[in-house]
Amino acid sequence: MMTVDRRALVVSGLAVAAAPALAVAKPLPAKPGDMILGSPKAPAQFVVYASASCPHCAHWWLNALPEVRKRFLDTGKARMVFREFLTPPPEFAAAGFILARRIPGKYFEVLTTVFQRQEAIYQSGQLFEGLQAIGKQYGLTDKQFSDALNDAAALKAVNDRFARAQADGIEGTPTFFVNGAPLADGSDMAQLAKAFATAAKG
Repeated sequence: MMTVDRRALVVSGLAVAAAPALAVAKPLPAKPGDMILGSPKAPAQFVVYASASCPHCAHWWLNALPEVRKRFLDTGKARMVFREFLTPPPEFAAAGFILARRIPGKYFEVLTTVFQRQEAIYQSGQLFEGLQAIGKQYGLTDKQFSDALNDAAALKAVNDRFARAQADGIEGTPTFFVNGAPLADGSDMAQLAKAFATAAKG
């Protein structure tokens, strides 16, 4: 099973092993490290697996999620459970998630900024410098940023979350479930509305 080590967080080009094909994700039980948007009392649970390094995830996050939040999360129809996954380059994904968790109370804001700048960072070839600049925007010093990426406990935690996602059978991102049932397109608002309404009926 692929994991990211601290050396991989300071170099680029880490090879990625293919995730094994396993069972479909199980419905609803909470997992360590879940990040939640929306009311915990919402009748529908919208599970999203995504990677900070995935361009398709960035596109969904920046173009579909705002409408999902407005129509379904902010109105109490659904809650989003976000689960981290690592895709190439995995060292960038892991570092992005570690950074987002290092800023208290701003996980989703930081991750949004990572997605907004993802393409420009890739074009620059300066992966960690790009994340370091985001860290500075949210108040981290260079030392605090370096300390975050060299935090063995944080690294183990992100690898553990990735391993749990693989054990759920997740092979690529973004991947969506509504109350445990797979959803093909998390950008189709009509499909989401129907799935959330069905979930609300139990």
